[in-house]
Amino acid sequence: MCCCYCQCYTPEASLQLKTDWDIQTKAAFKDQTDRLQLWDRQKMSKVVVVGDFSVGKTCLINRFCKDVFERDYKATIGVDFEIERFEISGVPFSLQIWDTAGQEKFKCIASAYYRGAQVIVTVFDMADIKSLDHTSQWLEEAMRENDPDSCFIFLVGTKTDLLPPDERQRTEKDAVRMAAEMHAEFWAVSAKTGENVQAFFFRISALAFEKCIMKEMEKSIPASIGPGDNIKSERITLEEGRTQEMKRSCC
Repeated sequence: MCCCYCQCYTPEASLQLKTDWDIQTKAAFKDQTDRLQLWDRQKMSKVVVVGDFSVGKTCLINRFCKDVFERDYKATIGVDFEIERFEISGVPFSLQIWDTAGQEKFKCIASAYYRGAQVIVTVFDMADIKSLDHTSQWLEEAMRENDPDSCFIFLVGTKTDLLPPDERQRTEKDAVRMAAEMHAEFWAVSAKTGENVQAFFFRISALAFEKCIMKEMEKSIPASIGPGDNIKSERITLEEGRTQEMKRSCC
């Protein structure tokens, strides 16, 4: 049985922090009679990414989904989305990642797409502390369209590469406090260098996948889990991602 866990910034900020599947999900893994029977429909969870104009939402998504970083900024008009496909323990699973515009004139358009989210990612610019102050408002707007008990909430600070170590430490402390108030899990990332981006989205996929299993079990649909032992996207496995992160951190 795989342990779908990505190292988060700090345990104090990680309210959903855990190192193993839920006990009911573990039971599904051990069900040998159904283990090789795939579910009769594709599993997918909706991720909504919100935040101020130019904080790096699109760059964050593009770094993970396309493995690119574009220096020339182009504002998102209304909404855009990407679908990233995974294989988690042999079961096909997808994240539908909605990139929403941060400009005021597009808020009405973007807010229409908040509904039905399983994951809400509130993004701020680590080099612009004012954008951190606005994250609670963005979360409030997104939660108006969703059940508070149905969503995983993340607070993500981008552009870590722009800060010197001492300033980054101060900003992270402020972000940890904000994350606690928001009941969110905090991550610090850089779309430019790729720092923590893959680990962050694997973390999302693991939590969303497990919740999907739990809902299916509540509906009495056989929770058949495949024979695989890791998370795979179309480009990289979880273990490969960890190895790359370790290499970057020690060089």
